[in-house]
Amino acid sequence: MNSIIFYLFLFSFLLFSCSNNKVAISKENNNTETTFQDSTKSEKDINISQIIIGAAQTEKYFNLIKNKRVGMIVNHTSVLYSETDSLHLVDFLLESDINIQTIFAPEHGFRGTASAGETIKNGKDTKTGIDIISLYGKNKKPSKQQLENIDVLIFDIQDVGARFYTYISTMHYCMEAAAEYKKQIIILDRPNPNGFYVDGSIRESKYKSFVGMHPIPIVHGLTIGELAQMIEGEKWLENEAKAKVQLGENLTIISCQNYSHKDKYNLPIAPSPNLPTQNSILLYPSLCLFEGTTMSVGRGTDFPFEAVGHPNFPKQNSTISFTPKPNEGAKYPPLENKLCYGIKYQTQKLENNFSLKPIIEFYQTMKDKELANKKDIFFNSYFNTLAGNDKLQVQIKEGLTEKEIKATWQKDLENYKIMRKKYLLYEDFE
Repeated sequence: MNSIIFYLFLFSFLLFSCSNNKVAISKENNNTETTFQDSTKSEKDINISQIIIGAAQTEKYFNLIKNKRVGMIVNHTSVLYSETDSLHLVDFLLESDINIQTIFAPEHGFRGTASAGETIKNGKDTKTGIDIISLYGKNKKPSKQQLENIDVLIFDIQDVGARFYTYISTMHYCMEAAAEYKKQIIILDRPNPNGFYVDGSIRESKYKSFVGMHPIPIVHGLTIGELAQMIEGEKWLENEAKAKVQLGENLTIISCQNYSHKDKYNLPIAPSPNLPTQNSILLYPSLCLFEGTTMSVGRGTDFPFEAVGHPNFPKQNSTISFTPKPNEGAKYPPLENKLCYGIKYQTQKLENNFSLKPIIEFYQTMKDKELANKKDIFFNSYFNTLAGNDKLQVQIKEGLTEKEIKATWQKDLENYKIMRKKYLLYEDFE
């Protein structure tokens, strides 16, 4: 009982910041090289570090889950922080006598250690004994049977603000299941580390996939709570018969306090195994496109999504060499055990927040070998899925500049920005 009282008191007055200077929110410039390990607080950081995440505002959702059977859609990022302590939301709710029936785990699993694309098996959490159901692989949406003993779902997972980051697809499917089976769903919002701008082409309907569920740009500029409002408001939810379903009053969003899209928000924890630093998170929207090529983005190294390389990249043009090896986040990394030469990136070296220059420059460097082989050896079949269209690959091959390519999606992007404003919960960056 004493521990329950302690945590209730602690998180009622929660300030979203971590010990050891792990959290920093800065409004200065977004060209940061800060990592989770070496973030430091400035005077401005301290003045604006009063963000209170949705999960910490228990007074707004405890009455919705007390004496209810609860299903948790969570992972290792679902943590409450104070100046001196941290606690996983599942543990906190259990100590608060909340009846958690099931944990639903997204890509990378409940503890966040599985490789990208790895099949996650159902099981039990070793710490709590609660059943874990994977929402990755063949079972991406909770079934009617899996929700039979559930009254309300709670979604609390840290997003990074890119269309192809699959946690938002998991949220979509959970919202869809809640609508179909008349369950309540609560979205506990968290800030978006790439929420200070919008950029990239809009996904075309032909390329709808688990890495592109919604007709939004690559960098959508929304928190998960705002995106949930858009999904509901634009009627993007469908049941198995493809009929539109709505959540209505069954959807509750607990928004953050003291957050703005103008804030430059550093995550207190790595959101997935291959985004271990703040630099990798900021580079992710730009460098993830390389996942649709034969290049390595550093999976199987200590700097995934901070470098791009290939064995045939000219050594004289490279700033780094690396050899991908199996590790916790990449059991079978592309170009495993092959010495790669390439470029290591820092966000301050890119002129735009979302930049096409890396992939344009890599293609231009590698195309001579492609021409010599008389076949496409740079792009693979996954590229158009990530891009959300079949135009970008053609534009890059035709030699268009970044400015010329971006001009082709501006009209659609402006229309998206108008739609986006309807669903904002926080002060915008513009």
